[in-house]
Amino acid sequence: MTQLTLARADDLDRLSRLVGDCHAERGIDQTEEGRRAALAPLMEGSPHGAVYLIGPGRAPIGYVVLVFGWSLAQGGLTGTVEEIYIRPGVRQRGIGSEVLTSLPKALAGAGLIALHAEPDRGDERAHRFFSRLRFVPGPGSERMTRAL
Repeated sequence: MTQLTLARADDLDRLSRLVGDCHAERGIDQTEEGRRAALAPLMEGSPHGAVYLIGPGRAPIGYVVLVFGWSLAQGGLTGTVEEIYIRPGVRQRGIGSEVLTSLPKALAGAGLIALHAEPDRGDERAHRFFSRLRFVPGPGSERMTRAL
C-alpha cells in the first residue's frame, strides 16, 4: 500500500519542488514565492484544505491537495481534489488509483460526505480515471463526485 502522510510545515521545500514540477508539466505559470504562499497555510492546519505526500515522507513520489467546502444539495462537508500529481517515472503503476481509493475511506471517517474532482474539459483520460474510481459526473458540469 502506498504511504500517505499529511504534509507539515517542514515538508514545504520537498512539496514546493513537486508542485513546481506539476505546474511546469501542466503549463501553470506561478512563482516559487507564490507557490510557497499558497501551500504554507494548508500545511499549517488551515481548515480550508490539506496536502498529503504520496510515498516516503523524505522522498515523496507525488502529492494530493484537497480543499474543503459545504454542499447544501449533498447535505454537508465535501472535499475537492484540487491537484493530484505522481512523478512521471512512477506513473501507470496504480498509485493514483490506490490513493483515491484509500483516501475517501479515511475522509468519510472524518465527516466528509463526498469527494469531488474536476478534470479538465475534454480530458477523456482523466474522466475515465475518475469514473473507474466511482466518481460520477454532475448534471451540466465537469465536476465529478464520489459519495462517501
